[in-house]
Amino acid sequence: MAKVVPARSEVLFLFRSLLRTARQFSDYNIREYTKRRTIDGFRQNRTLSDPDSIASAFSHGKAQLEIAKRQAVVYSLYAPKVKSIMDLKPCNTV
Repeated sequence: MAKVVPARSEVLFLFRSLLRTARQFSDYNIREYTKRRTIDGFRQNRTLSDPDSIASAFSHGKAQLEIAKRQAVVYSLYAPKVKSIMDLKPCNTV
């Protein structure tokens, strides 16, 4: 049974939603990992041409988005009180 191939706008919306969700993580390492994983996943699937594999990758991405949204909520409940050194702005002391 053939799956419905998502439109380009739907794929871009999924990409932006995943990146937007990544920004919700307060921990620098998790935030950057989520962004990197999103970008790498979309780059890897860029060359897909089979409609079934495109639809499968899209549904997998939607599932990952739901997982990331739930994880962002859980991480926000237990956010560290101290910011990571990577989140601190550099000061100009010369």
